[in-house]
Amino acid sequence: MLSKKKPIIIIMFSIILLLIVIVVAMKSLFIQTKPQKIEESSIIQNITTDKASYRPNELIQFTAKLPAEYSDGMLKITYFHLDDVISKQKVKVDKKEIHWTWKPPKEDFKGYLVRVQLDTHSKQDQETIAVDVSSDWSKFPRYGFLSKFHDMSNKDMESVISRLNRYHINGLQFYDWHYKHHQPIKLENNESAAQWEDIANRPTSLHTIRSYIELAHKRNMKTMAYNLLYGAFAEAEKDGVKTEWRLFKDQQRNLHDYHPLPEGWKSDVFLVNPANSEWQTYLINQQKKIYETLPFDGWHIDQLGPRGNVYDYNGNPVVLEESFKPFMEHIKNETPDKRIVMNAVSQFGQKHLGDAPVDFLYTEVWDQDKYYSDLKRIIDENNQYSKEKYQTILAAYMNYEFSNQLGDFNTPGILLTNSVIFASGGSHLELGEHMLSKEYFPHENLKMSTSLQSKLLNYYDFLVAYENLLRDNLQEVPITIGSSDWAQFSSQPEQGKIWSFAKQKANKKVIHFINFLDATTLEWRDTNANQAEPKNRKPLTVQIEETKPIKNVWMASPDKQNGVPIALPFTQDQNKVIFPLPSLKYWDMVVIEYKQ
Repeated sequence: MLSKKKPIIIIMFSIILLLIVIVVAMKSLFIQTKPQKIEESSIIQNITTDKASYRPNELIQFTAKLPAEYSDGMLKITYFHLDDVISKQKVKVDKKEIHWTWKPPKEDFKGYLVRVQLDTHSKQDQETIAVDVSSDWSKFPRYGFLSKFHDMSNKDMESVISRLNRYHINGLQFYDWHYKHHQPIKLENNESAAQWEDIANRPTSLHTIRSYIELAHKRNMKTMAYNLLYGAFAEAEKDGVKTEWRLFKDQQRNLHDYHPLPEGWKSDVFLVNPANSEWQTYLINQQKKIYETLPFDGWHIDQLGPRGNVYDYNGNPVVLEESFKPFMEHIKNETPDKRIVMNAVSQFGQKHLGDAPVDFLYTEVWDQDKYYSDLKRIIDENNQYSKEKYQTILAAYMNYEFSNQLGDFNTPGILLTNSVIFASGGSHLELGEHMLSKEYFPHENLKMSTSLQSKLLNYYDFLVAYENLLRDNLQEVPITIGSSDWAQFSSQPEQGKIWSFAKQKANKKVIHFINFLDATTLEWRDTNANQAEPKNRKPLTVQIEETKPIKNVWMASPDKQNGVPIALPFTQDQNKVIFPLPSLKYWDMVVIEYKQ
């Protein structure tokens, strides 16, 4: 009996062993040939465009850098608009720096994703970059800043602008560049001085400001001169500011309304009545002197938020926010060719600005709006205030308390907040010579790690490539969503759940999935830099109630394949559509396209 079974056992064991070898070999082969193999570039070191945005019919110039040993290959370039391949191109690699051009379709206000694949005898790699074709920055603004204007070399300035250009920043706020709030240009013998000190007594060079403006214009970036709407120094009367224009905290004119500044600065900021027509004329004339000296594109106007009860010189109550729109209209009438942006601190006055002649709505977000849900609510409010006319930029300062010391920004906190802002249809003022962590823009205690810089490139590429599904007049729609897997969904940010919401445009429904499964806080500022990195969850079966017949389902994510669109299989049965979500790190966007 034993002798008869022994050959059978040996044969069975051999068959099992052979099957194991075949499975392992197939698995190895699958991993090696898998087309979705690359999440981060390892060979293509850098891809850039010559401008931050382009006008229709403008030729786009690309540059890619590779190590010298890969000069025997070919770059295969694919141009996407959303999930459609609109063009392909091949470029021979014959040197370390490769240049090529592309002329996009004629349509205005379109975003594109460009995938660059390297194919050599020994290696394969891919990288992506986005392109914005928009004749006006206000359609899809991506706002950055500059805050240091001492004597600088052209090389150093070009390095700053080039870096911001790679993030597609198409407008710059020149912060605290001026001599005095009420006299921005320092005059000597009725001409602009070459040098002055700003309000914090930092050295400022007229040449540096002018050079930065010229460099920005070459990249098709707008340049905005920062100043308060109603600020003057303590002794501003010497420069023609009348005491009768000032604001007071009491009706007896005993207490000036002022904003205290650190000891050693030139002056505290004393508030002037923005509703006073003489002050309006005075300040607008000062702004005209700026334009005569420096080719700024417009005026970034700041304010200080709610001031409580304030009074004019005659003891009459002044409702500050009601003065904003008339002042903007006065500015636009006097300088019709110049742009205007005004900060609504914690939404103060934003309702009035939604109907004013500004380029977009700008909100400086403070701690009364400290949760992720507040970021989306503010963007939704701004859409309502402007009747969908204006886009939203949020000045939202990250890792605020942590930045009182030297260190690095917390990457999960930055990416999760940007996921919320971008998915909600806004953009984030955060990038300049450094990343912002305080309302005083020169503050620079925290650095961006190399990893954060790389990941943030994917996020800004995603913001541009899919701008027509993120920021282009979409309407929020209700959604009923679930899963037969482990995940729970919520209609608001909740720890331990996936936040999902949907927007619609024409025949497309756009569904956002933001991962709060591992979140340690729901406060967007991540002020102590301890937001946890989410685990990369996969896979996930998603089920959505949907009655319309569906043609196509696809997804894209800044966390996956550099944002390249991925087709998703789906089944539709009666009032439900089911599809897989391959993975979820921070943020996935799924697009359902209906049959027409």
